[in-house]
Amino acid sequence: MKVCGVELKGSEALICLLSKSGDLFDIPDCRQIRFSVKDSDDQQQMRYFQQSFGKLLEDYKVDRVVIRQRPHKGKFAGGAVGFKMEGALQALSSVDVEILTPTQIKEQLKKTPMPIDFRETGLKMFQEVAFTTAFAYLSNPKVTKGAAQAEPKVEETEAPNPWNK
Repeated sequence: MKVCGVELKGSEALICLLSKSGDLFDIPDCRQIRFSVKDSDDQQQMRYFQQSFGKLLEDYKVDRVVIRQRPHKGKFAGGAVGFKMEGALQALSSVDVEILTPTQIKEQLKKTPMPIDFRETGLKMFQEVAFTTAFAYLSNPKVTKGAAQAEPKVEETEAPNPWNK
């Protein structure tokens, strides 16, 4: 299973690709490790962000995007641009997107500590949060078990529209 760990910071999406086969982890080379949006009010820039991110996921055959959740309010709350970028990623139809809380990541890292020091991965320091998010997701036994057994897709039924009366 190949995942893309994402940290949304300001107007940037910092990413790290990580795959797991059996008990072996692999960090594939990636042509782009950060995506930025200069003007989030410009529809064309937001579409370009979404399309270029989607193209990268398609080219590298990524199974899932895992985003580290940011607080909605408080001192360290995420900004509006980050939430717009998060929404653009969640709207991608080609891949499933999951959001992990920092607490979930810490709990998983306690259960399954990283086997090597981050500095030995060869990644840039600003990719550390994206890497640990992807690692925590792939280290969860429920995830790898679910990937091995392809779950049948449930057809979505259209909910009744309360405005059409």
